[in-house]
This record gives sequence, C-alpha cells and structure tokens, in this order.
Amino acid sequence: EVIGTEAAARAAPDGNTLLFAANPFLINPHLRKNDPLTSFGPICQLATAPTLIVVRAASSYHSLADVLEAARAKPGTLTMASIGPGSPFHLGFEKLKRMAKVDMTFIPYPGNGPSVNALLGDHVTMMFGTYANVAEHLKAGSLRAIAATTRKRFEELPNLPTVAESGFADYEVPAWFAAFAPAQTPHQMVSELAGWLTAAMQAAEVKQKLLIQGLYPSGLCGEQLAIALRTEFEDLGRIIRESHIKAE
Repeated sequence: EVIGTEAAARAAPDGNTLLFAANPFLINPHLRKNDPLTSFGPICQLATAPTLIVVRAASSYHSLADVLEAARAKPGTLTMASIGPGSPFHLGFEKLKRMAKVDMTFIPYPGNGPSVNALLGDHVTMMFGTYANVAEHLKAGSLRAIAATTRKRFEELPNLPTVAESGFADYEVPAWFAAFAPAQTPHQMVSELAGWLTAAMQAAEVKQKLLIQGLYPSGLCGEQLAIALRTEFEDLGRIIRESHIKAE
C-alpha cells in the first residue's frame, strides 16, 4: 500500500494515474511523519462500510454503558479484538477509552477472521469491526451488537444506538474508500473524474455488488471531502500521539 501510494504521488498530474485508498491512507503517514494531503488532491469518497462493536450472544453486556461500567469497576481487564495495531479500529478503540476515561486492553489480530474467532471462542470481551465481517454471526444469534460506531444509525440495525448517542458526541470511526489524484492535477479534470466516478457508483449493478460486500455508495466529493479528510487526519494524529502508537 505504501509503495503504491508513493508511486501515485510521483505520477504526472494528468488524470491518467489515480490512487484508490482507504482509511490507512490517513494513518500510515502519522507513523512515517509525512502529510498525504499535500501530495494528493481528493476526488471522491466512493463507498463506506458500517462499523460497530459486538460481543458474544452469551455475554452479560447488552449495551455500551454496560461495558464501560464494567471497565470502570475492573480497570484493564476488559479486552477488545480487532485488526491491528494501528488500524482504524485500534485508533477508534483508543479514542473511546479517552472519551469515556476507562482502562481497557486492545488485542490486535492479523485479520477480521481471527478477531471474530477470538470473540466466538470467548478469548476477548468484544470486537470492533465492520458489519460485513460479523453480519452472519449476528443473524445466526452467536454475536450481539452493542453500539454502532458510525455517525448515524444504519439501516440494517435501526435499533442499534450509536456511540455518539450513548453520550460521546461526535464519536465516529468511519470505514471508507476514496479516489485521489496527484497534487496539481487540474481542477477541471478532477471535477470530471468526480462526475464519472459518482455516476459509476450509483449504477444499479455496481450498487448491488457493493451491497453484497457490505459497502454503500458515498457522494462526498470536492471541498467537502477535503475538509472531512483534513479533520480526520488531525484527529487520528492526536490519537496516535496520545496513545504512543508506533510503526511496526
């Protein structure tokens, strides 16, 4: 991923070379001390994936409040599994710890599958991940969702409250995929690319394929996307510094 990003950054700003990236695009630079938003211009956010916190169905925790109450009563004993270290979910976990002023332990795994298996095997208290990674287990009744980490509730689980609704205003851990062009790509070309990509993501056959993978088309482009990315980049940097997260 880093090699591809560096190659795209060096490409001619003629619209022929684009970078398609996800959240780590904003995380890795903090661990390597550079700013990706000066090397690239955002075109469009293409798709997002709902994210949430889940526990085993047999768990005594039925809400985020239950988890945080237990964490305050037993500092350091509750554990959260997810991809890591340094993943969006790891940083989201650290952010929640600080906002809630609790001590919990992050357990990194090399993928979503191992994280789910650890939770099902009762090796960890809870898991942080995307809806797509746990949907079948939620439907089967082996796992239970206790909080959505999206800004708003999502349609598959309309009764699931968000972390923000649970008392932590503005808390959000977005999972997204976006297109970028090398810096200095002409504005008109970026606008044309944004139009083409947005239209493609709204095509019925594309939307259907995205939904199968737990992804939803997004329409955030241009200056709005640039502002959102800069805000997220700075927020992630603060969490990384405060949590003393280092590159592996």
